[in-house]
Amino acid sequence: MAAPVAAVEAAAAKEIRSPEVPPGSLSLQHSKKLGAHFMESDERRFSTGRRALGGGYDPPSAAGTTPVNIRGEPIEDLSKTGGWVAAFFIFGNEMAERMAYFGLSVNMVIFMFKVMHRPFAASANAVNNFLGISQASSVLGGFLADAYLGRYWTIAAFTTLYLMGLVALTLCATVPALVPPQAGCDKLAMLLGACAPAEPWQMAYLQTALYVTAFGAAGIRPCVSSFGADQFDERSPGYKRRLDRFFNLFYLAVTLGAIAAFTAVVYIQMHRGWAAAFGTLAVAMGASNALFFAGTPLYRHRLPGGSPLTRVAQVLVAAFRKRNASFDSGGYVGLYEVAGVKSAVRGSAKIEHTDDFRWLDKAALRLEEDGDGGDPWRLCTVTQVEEVKILLRLLPVPACTVMLSVVLTEFLTLSVQQAYTLNTRVAALRLPVACMPVFPCLAIFLILALYYHTFAPVARRLTGHPHGASQLQRVGLGLAFSVLSVAWAGLFERYRRGYAIRHGYLALFLTPMPELSAYWLLIQYCLIGVAEVFCLVALLEFLYQEAPDAMRSVGSAYAAVAGGLGCFLASALNSAVEAATGDDEAGRPSWLAQNINVGRFDYLYWLLAVLSTINLLVFIYVAKRYRYRVRLDAPQATGVDKQ
Repeated sequence: MAAPVAAVEAAAAKEIRSPEVPPGSLSLQHSKKLGAHFMESDERRFSTGRRALGGGYDPPSAAGTTPVNIRGEPIEDLSKTGGWVAAFFIFGNEMAERMAYFGLSVNMVIFMFKVMHRPFAASANAVNNFLGISQASSVLGGFLADAYLGRYWTIAAFTTLYLMGLVALTLCATVPALVPPQAGCDKLAMLLGACAPAEPWQMAYLQTALYVTAFGAAGIRPCVSSFGADQFDERSPGYKRRLDRFFNLFYLAVTLGAIAAFTAVVYIQMHRGWAAAFGTLAVAMGASNALFFAGTPLYRHRLPGGSPLTRVAQVLVAAFRKRNASFDSGGYVGLYEVAGVKSAVRGSAKIEHTDDFRWLDKAALRLEEDGDGGDPWRLCTVTQVEEVKILLRLLPVPACTVMLSVVLTEFLTLSVQQAYTLNTRVAALRLPVACMPVFPCLAIFLILALYYHTFAPVARRLTGHPHGASQLQRVGLGLAFSVLSVAWAGLFERYRRGYAIRHGYLALFLTPMPELSAYWLLIQYCLIGVAEVFCLVALLEFLYQEAPDAMRSVGSAYAAVAGGLGCFLASALNSAVEAATGDDEAGRPSWLAQNINVGRFDYLYWLLAVLSTINLLVFIYVAKRYRYRVRLDAPQATGVDKQ
């Protein structure tokens, strides 16, 4: 341990200078090595009146990234908490949440159309908005967890909200007064729009219940993966290997929840009705909540670091106020950091200075007039500035996964419409079309189960990387598979449409063609499943490891926000395609015509393939430029990880 510790101390004690300043250009009386601020010291400078960013300087036992119990006290014996046992309680909560999320996504469009008598397009848009909001608003949950509540209490609050929303949806399907009259509303009346419409207050109730559920999901999503990863000691040997396995198992729990939604929940809805289906989701969420709370004595916690938005704002304001200051001015003292090994940001270790975004260094530029730094809106610590730099450096990576979310959203609707025209029978079993999305989940399940016995050993021999491939390499591989999936989907759709025209099915777009199997769709489903495994699992792991210690929930929210933006972008793309390709007056159907045999879904798939290819090239450029963090508090961090 002596050599790693010495390396860390050497890195911590080095001078941090602005890259703009040539060596030796500062006078000795005005320059000060910032290394003095990183040297081991118990002197905490309480007398300056400046409070820590998050509620006061921490005592040595609770500062930095030291895990604490639910009361905020240091854990005396870490062996009795955390680890895989605690993680499995968290897996159960995530599996039920994903079951509810996907159960609603696959059933709510049909419920609104058949029970609430809403137009199909309006129902689909409402569900797309639900999916988008539940993901894009995840930053709210991440903010509350990192700033005030901590991840445990944020999950506890929002999982309860989630359960309330599911109970309200169950009541909507149970109480006849909450839905419009169903008498005389057969299939023909539905298609003609002749069913009794829902009253405004009935739709208001349904929308309220749906969005309560959406906000419950938004609060949970960015916290669960981070809270699970918190259960492992980052200072222990083999931490990265355990973290890698954790995120694979975490996504396996997500997949199991999705499989249950696309099979069991669909079956219950078809044979027991809507109330039973929604009630099943509520019962599963209630059971998972009980499981999550049962694991409370085992959990390790990280103290919230105060409002990350406030810290970001302070850096931006301080940098702007000193925009005209120069690093070679006579009043320059150094880049400011508090004394000792602890950071001023509660729940965070100190972060080494980097040369990126030099203009932000002005926020930590300490002039003689700043004194000991009593005003955080004028003078910020190096760690605080580096937090903002990290958030900016991370942004392009999840931004490049938005296109994958667009493809996933399009597959959820377009491939189901394709399946309605195909034969879904296997031997004596006829699979409901609503169950078709289970195949990507089965592909994901199989790949995750075999990952460490197939891909990892082969990739390790090819790349020499201890995990087979780095996080960014796996994200890029997933994006490449998404390109292949939409390219194949375009080829098959061209063949399917031609087959329908040649065999007289042009107008029969809801009639299965008995000689053309729906299981040709398995190729695109498996390819997009592979894309999810490599891209999204690696993205979660990447964001957790690279995000600032006190902003890990916000970092994890980046992935959810990217997913939400993908839903919104898919809707916008569909609207643009409709407007650009369709002309009712000229009798020209759009690519997305309701009759899939008249429309040109293949053109849309190829458009997605072109956009995904461009996105992949952008990601490769971003990944080549990205430098992994060097952690001063991690004994194993001796340099930049391989990409």
